[in-house]
Amino acid sequence: MTRFDTSVLTPDPDARRPILAVLDAALDAVDPFAAVQNVLQRQDEYLTVTDPAAPDPAHALTYDLRRYRRVFVVAAGKAAAPMSRAVESLLQDRINGGLAVTKYDHAQPADAASTAPSSINIVEAGHPLPDEAGVLAGQEMLALVEQAGPDDLVIALLSGGGSALLVAPAHEINGNSGQTYPALTLSDMQAMTDALLACGATINEMNCLRKHSSAVKGGQLARAAAPATLLTLALSDVIGSPFDVIASGPTVPDVSTWADAWAIVEKYGLTSALPEVILNRLQAGLAGDIPDTPKPHDPVFAASKTLVVADNRTAAGAALTKATELGYNTILLSTYVEGEAAEVAKVLVGLGREVQDSGLPVPAPACLILGGETTVSLGDNPGKGGRNQELALAASLPLQHLPGITIVSLATDGTDGPTDSAGGLADNGTVHRGELAGLSAAEHLRRHDAYPYLRATADLLLTGPTQTNVNDLLFVFVQEM
Repeated sequence: MTRFDTSVLTPDPDARRPILAVLDAALDAVDPFAAVQNVLQRQDEYLTVTDPAAPDPAHALTYDLRRYRRVFVVAAGKAAAPMSRAVESLLQDRINGGLAVTKYDHAQPADAASTAPSSINIVEAGHPLPDEAGVLAGQEMLALVEQAGPDDLVIALLSGGGSALLVAPAHEINGNSGQTYPALTLSDMQAMTDALLACGATINEMNCLRKHSSAVKGGQLARAAAPATLLTLALSDVIGSPFDVIASGPTVPDVSTWADAWAIVEKYGLTSALPEVILNRLQAGLAGDIPDTPKPHDPVFAASKTLVVADNRTAAGAALTKATELGYNTILLSTYVEGEAAEVAKVLVGLGREVQDSGLPVPAPACLILGGETTVSLGDNPGKGGRNQELALAASLPLQHLPGITIVSLATDGTDGPTDSAGGLADNGTVHRGELAGLSAAEHLRRHDAYPYLRATADLLLTGPTQTNVNDLLFVFVQEM
């Protein structure tokens, strides 16, 4: 049974059924509940943490729960609810307080037989645009961890979407010069998010500005929790899984600086798009008038450990295994794909043509797998869609004369852009099916309006919220001709 809407099978069931099986395997591998339970084991009063990247028991961390007076659990991201359930299943009798913030419609268990955590309060908030619920959650989370002392344990669970969901705008601060810089507001954060989404900034760039406009991001949650023992488990949604970028790194040292933040403003010409209060704060930091976020070697991280429980490579590896089982010649090319979605689409089509013409890098039937996160630079009055849908639509144009190639672009969280779609597929019939429906692929692409087009051509991937998020997966399937 696939988790995808089976209407996507309509154009070519025999070719698309194995494709959906590969996508299902990828998502199964990054189930947040299972990912946390894979690294956490409890034996009596000992909690053992095994790093998936270093599974040797000699490298495991062990926490003697008898040493801790209280245990607090905090979580932020699209996978916050299942990650919280996994921790509570092991530590329910020891949790003294907990708060998880997740996206709207993501709080309930995906499995109806499961139960929501009872000792961890789960709240929902806005994503990708932050809202008042996210502000309140950020304030409450800071207040919760500030209770922790040297004999307490704080477990933080982070996943994709945490940056937008855990808001906590920066507080008022007095600069070294004596000037007072006012607190930021929710509307300031919303305006900044809007500007960053519209200009095509990467997730790393977005998070750099978020960290320097926040009271919780960029190591500041760890600062609030110190001197408690802090354990962070992260489900990574960023390329390469840098700790300081996942959910904007609230519990780890921030390697970005005020100078990095201002360079992003200049790169995208954002001085007229960002609120003046944010620009003034960034300029004050650049001038050294206000302190930067906590950096490596800051004592607030003395009792802190962080590990990634699953990431894009985990999902890609599972897809590779399943595709091989189904008879494809399979290769994982990269998990570092970035760039404009429409340009990346051309590269993927080129890879498919290479398989057909030379049998490289593997012969047909082939499944080429890539991971990462593309971007879309929106113009005025864009239509409805997301980066994965745009990639699929862009691929449809060169594919119309290339039978035997299917391009797939999947958002692993099930929500590509501000839509209910997880992405899209394209093959040599996508343009023709659009024409039969009276639609122009080129015109819909120009308007960044992929959603209605792919819906009309039965090329829209629909899963509902997957409650996980490990970036996007891209596939090039090539049939034998």
